[in-house]
Amino acid sequence: MAVKKEESALTYSEYLQMNDDIRYEVIDGYIFYMSPFPSVKHQRISVKISTEFDNYLRKKDCDVIPEIDVSLEGADDTTKMKEWFRPDISIICDQDKIKENHIAGAPDLIVEILSKSTAKADKMIKFNRYQAAGVKEYWIVDPAHETVDIYLLQDGYFVHNGTYISEETIRVSIFDDFSIDLKNIFV
Repeated sequence: MAVKKEESALTYSEYLQMNDDIRYEVIDGYIFYMSPFPSVKHQRISVKISTEFDNYLRKKDCDVIPEIDVSLEGADDTTKMKEWFRPDISIICDQDKIKENHIAGAPDLIVEILSKSTAKADKMIKFNRYQAAGVKEYWIVDPAHETVDIYLLQDGYFVHNGTYISEETIRVSIFDDFSIDLKNIFV
């Protein structure tokens, strides 16, 4: 659910000081409430994908960070940050982007796992914002149909690289020697 915020609304710094359990993103002046919490299937898929990346990235310069706030414009100053996203999974290869409470700049790869409440934002709003910010690879995972749509950034635009089903293997384009077998994800 999206609600238009006031012009003088909350900054990220103020959000960090709040004492409630409400999670949300602020995109284009709209607050997107991230509740209810994701389903068990959603969380299982997130853990399995994160584990695959984590195993591969050990002793490499990139990190997998699930559910972290991301400032696509690279804001370091949280008192001025008025927009943030919370992808299901982010892969970051520039360690300077990793701050204490957020990522300052576009991750190299983002995975969003669809749910009824986030599907429209993931497929439209976030798709366009991630593309404009220079995210190199964007995955949209559909737990209901057990598919993954892969988009690769080429000349500033996402190009659909394919729809992969649970019996297929995805080659992760930002790494030369890494693939994920989807039968290990959709179990």
